[in-house]
Amino acid sequence: MHNQDPLTLLFVVNPVSGGKEKHDWEAAIRAHFKDKPHRIEFYLLSGKGDETSIKHHIDTVKPGRVVAVGGDGTVKMLAGLLRDTGIPLGIVPAGSANGMARELSIPNDAEAALSIITDGRCRKIDLIGIGEDEVCLHLSDMGLNAKLVKYFENSDKRGMWGYARAVFRVLRERRAMKVKLQTDGGEIERVAFMIVIANARTYGTGAIINPMGSLDDGLFEVVVIKKISLAEIFKMVVTHKDFDPARTEVFQTKKLQMTTRHPGYFQIDGELIGRRSTVEAHILPQVLYVMVPADDPGKAPA
Repeated sequence: MHNQDPLTLLFVVNPVSGGKEKHDWEAAIRAHFKDKPHRIEFYLLSGKGDETSIKHHIDTVKPGRVVAVGGDGTVKMLAGLLRDTGIPLGIVPAGSANGMARELSIPNDAEAALSIITDGRCRKIDLIGIGEDEVCLHLSDMGLNAKLVKYFENSDKRGMWGYARAVFRVLRERRAMKVKLQTDGGEIERVAFMIVIANARTYGTGAIINPMGSLDDGLFEVVVIKKISLAEIFKMVVTHKDFDPARTEVFQTKKLQMTTRHPGYFQIDGELIGRRSTVEAHILPQVLYVMVPADDPGKAPA
């Protein structure tokens, strides 16, 4: 017996995410919903014209929920498409980086994640608008981490060894940036190794870069890493204690204009955008519905 009303669920699957083959995910999803009343539809990402095709699928299928089966890149793309539509976004973590799933306490276990799609609760969250066309769901940054994304993308070594090599290279070549930040609180100038524009709290590795972060408070944070410190890294990864303001500063704001003397590498939710000398950001409050575990404490839709 099922007490749920039947839903139409559109699963957007990245067939190469996390090294998993697409037929494994289709089989797992079909098996999970075999004895449930819901209608299942699939869209497999091809890397060519996906956003236009997904919009067409949504208009045609009229899903009650759209589910990202992939990593942060897949989640980000669907968040941009679903903002202001009222259609909830579900997440099945299937990538090498699953930072947003971690932020929302969505487990890596496929069965548990799939159960949240129909048995969890709906939560309304903010996004960050970047410039005129981009949105940030999770974390964007300029400096060390963006350069790490670049080196890792270009490396022929994957996995933890490839990631470690990229980290060592970034640290060896690190250079501080002169940056001007215009926030709600006024204008400041800093010399920093990294500037994070943060809607969320944690990177996919579990490091807490933004202890003040909340996905539904109508604000975002600007985290300024002024000095590279093992003590600060230890706080981010292990103890989660307050940062030393001499090394790391955090500002809350609804809008930001960031200007650097020289262009720096910039990434949004794990996707390298390229070099930028100016970045503008603004909060988009309560524009996206997401499916989260039933005991999630965040704001429900009004």
